[in-house]
Amino acid sequence: MTVPPQEYTSVDPPLAAGFPPVTREGWRAAALAVLRKSGVQTDDPEHALASTTHDGVTVLPLYDASDAPGEQGVPGASPYTRGGRPLPGWDIRQRHGTADSEAVLADLENGVDSVWLTLTPGGIRPGDLPRVLNGVYLDLAPVVLDAGADTLEAAEALFALADGVSGNLGADPLGLAARTGDASEPTVAEGLRVAAGLAARCAAGRPGLRAITVDALPYHEAGGSDAEELACALATGVAYLRALTETGLSVDDALGQLDFRYAATADQFATIAKLRAARLMWDRVAGAVRATTTSGQRQHAVTSPAMMTARDPWVNMLRTTLACFAAGVGGADAVTVLPFDTCLGLPDDFSRRIARNTQSLLQQEAHAARVADPAGGSWYAERLTADLARAAWAWFQEIERAGGMAAALRSGLVADRLAGTWERRRSDIAHRRDPITGVSEFPDLAERRPVRPPAPEVRAGGLPRIRYAQDFEALRDRADALPERPAVFLATIGPPAAHTARATFAANLFQAGGFATPASGPVIGTGTGPREIAAAFVGSGARVACLCASDKLYDEHAAPVAAALRAAGAQYVWLAGKGEYEGVDGTIYTGCDALGVLRATFDHLEVSR
Repeated sequence: MTVPPQEYTSVDPPLAAGFPPVTREGWRAAALAVLRKSGVQTDDPEHALASTTHDGVTVLPLYDASDAPGEQGVPGASPYTRGGRPLPGWDIRQRHGTADSEAVLADLENGVDSVWLTLTPGGIRPGDLPRVLNGVYLDLAPVVLDAGADTLEAAEALFALADGVSGNLGADPLGLAARTGDASEPTVAEGLRVAAGLAARCAAGRPGLRAITVDALPYHEAGGSDAEELACALATGVAYLRALTETGLSVDDALGQLDFRYAATADQFATIAKLRAARLMWDRVAGAVRATTTSGQRQHAVTSPAMMTARDPWVNMLRTTLACFAAGVGGADAVTVLPFDTCLGLPDDFSRRIARNTQSLLQQEAHAARVADPAGGSWYAERLTADLARAAWAWFQEIERAGGMAAALRSGLVADRLAGTWERRRSDIAHRRDPITGVSEFPDLAERRPVRPPAPEVRAGGLPRIRYAQDFEALRDRADALPERPAVFLATIGPPAAHTARATFAANLFQAGGFATPASGPVIGTGTGPREIAAAFVGSGARVACLCASDKLYDEHAAPVAAALRAAGAQYVWLAGKGEYEGVDGTIYTGCDALGVLRATFDHLEVSR
């Protein structure tokens, strides 16, 4: 018997019929019950479960209509919070740093829309552009340059190739000053003069070509927060508007010469909110300078170099996929996915293919580009956008009060602010409050990383280029450089049910520093005791030990086992837990300073030699 498909009408009960109504007060009561059961005494579950970003923005556990910041407009119209680019899709942009025309053509023939060429002394030079772009249809594929001090020479080389070339010349004197540390008045003034001259030429006769890129990556890579990145970009953009209009360009023409570049991280909601907030603030600037025509801020999002890891680099594919998704649905006009092996040297054909296919998959298979501003209307996303914009605007005003972006770079205001944020983030990473998969969590000591030739050296001397994983990876490198892998012996006490959880925790922590973690196995309570654990310790070759058991077993066995380990030659004895016991030198636990523990362990190993 065939059952006909059910047809539903407006009189049918809604899907939620039969369920009790959901209210904030009902949620608060349920949340309070769980919190109190877990030992948290509070009458304010929202506060107890809230978190705070590095910008001081409070992220609540629950949002409803009362949290909405108000009307945000519609896609394609001022204030452009909800996006400015037409559907479907964003521009897939691949970065190249070497004069490899075959790689450029391979990307363009297999899904890439535009190329981003970074020029460096050891990589592409301005004179290489004819060879690098040989075979590229410059009237179809936009070219974005990033030439630093060689911007004028590179621009002239690109002008000579074709009249109809499109893209961006990449003039960014303030970004260069941030990278190199040379923000002196003569240097910045000359850079602004060159940028203004190129902008005038593009505005006069090259409608598809823009002159200036406001690159916010230097501030992100120095450890800055999202609001700090946004504010530095906004202050830089305002400085360029002043320079261009002072040399004769109209406000509308000046606005038309600027592109903005931002970092996209694996925190998808933060990235979406950042791009939306950037457009909102730039529209406010456009209104303040009385622009008559504007299509909103043009954005180029790049998957964050700071979040990439050299250890377990395959995990970078997951990070960049999340970041790319967030950048695309957040409204970026162009997106660059850094290859997963970026930290290891020059990407190869496979990693570049994965990078471009990540975007193609999201666009063509996941259809992520077919909806304008899918985060629009989300109470959380809208509130986060508004709060982030407010924090960024406050920092932007501080920069303006200091005399503008150039003055803030010269005085150290920007560097000091970013350094403070990096130290707070660094502490969160060290305590594993911000875990890094494959590095600070779930490290693979047996990994076989791909080998890549070295990449050209990048500009340096100004703001630092940090990576979130760098401190843990430095310890891994330190361990790998030793003739024999160092070890921390896990003295597992009692049956597996009593020690497995803490032994797993301890192994994960110590392996993050490159330590092997041999274990004694279940010995207490099975007919053996401290003597057998000490014998296993001697056999492991380790010089440092860590006790792993339940609190109940620690009360009886921690002191005698620690004494036996000392007698067997242990230089230092850790304990997985928070108790204090005779013979134990230090403890490890959730939220402890893991980097401090690992460094102390290395120090004790060196003393033992």
